[in-house]
Amino acid sequence: MIYAGLDLARRLEAADALIGVACAEAQHRLNPESGATVLEVGGGFAIFVGVESPLTHAVGLGMRGAVPAGEMDRMERFYSALHAPVSVDLCPLADASLLDLLGARGYRVTEFNNVLVRALPGAEIEPVEMPVRLAGVDAGSDGEQIWTLTVGRGFLEKDDLTAEELDVGRTVWHMPGSRCYLAFSGGRAGAAAAMSIDAGLATLFADGTAPGFRGAGLQGALIRERLRAAAAEGCDLATAATLPGSVSQRNYERNGFRVAYTKLTLAR
Repeated sequence: MIYAGLDLARRLEAADALIGVACAEAQHRLNPESGATVLEVGGGFAIFVGVESPLTHAVGLGMRGAVPAGEMDRMERFYSALHAPVSVDLCPLADASLLDLLGARGYRVTEFNNVLVRALPGAEIEPVEMPVRLAGVDAGSDGEQIWTLTVGRGFLEKDDLTAEELDVGRTVWHMPGSRCYLAFSGGRAGAAAAMSIDAGLATLFADGTAPGFRGAGLQGALIRERLRAAAAEGCDLATAATLPGSVSQRNYERNGFRVAYTKLTLAR
């Protein structure tokens, strides 16, 4: 049984923050003019990948103790200088000072996300019954393009994607340590996902199934393949985040995950 206490939350939030930092590094390499950068602040990181990017947010704040008002000032000046809105992920186990600061400064809740976990040692992982491949290894020289298109179609629910919309997937693809997977149906890539491993923790993220392929079990296959790979590398824990009550949450719970806590996204 996994105890969803502060130690676990610190581990999960630190991994989430590291992924955000790696995405900013990847975007900076791909497009230096984007101004992608990070600020270490309040025990976590303020991440900037682009003004309109969903990867631009602050994460991990308040996980190592109280957050002084001056740290919030630094974070807000950071985003103001970049002409970007302030979006903060709030873990329910963060220090209470952070919640007080957010409330006093007029932040409001814009989204909820359930953080799920599953222990890996000794756990049985169901076999993968459909083709799932590492896109960077087994999908040929055009793996990046196929993966980026597939994950973008899954998130945005359309076929025609702009260069800006594809840029999020490209950033994840080039993120240090990112492992990008594709699931196939009828010989066509229908779903995509990614995984990052750090200190025995496998973070499963960027799951997207194109509209014409939903209900065929592709996300479940991607979950099991990533779990299999993580267990083979000696990971003791896997985590993922989903919208509450979503199909993704159901698919993760079908594969042994349980909700550890629900965190909020707040904007000023």
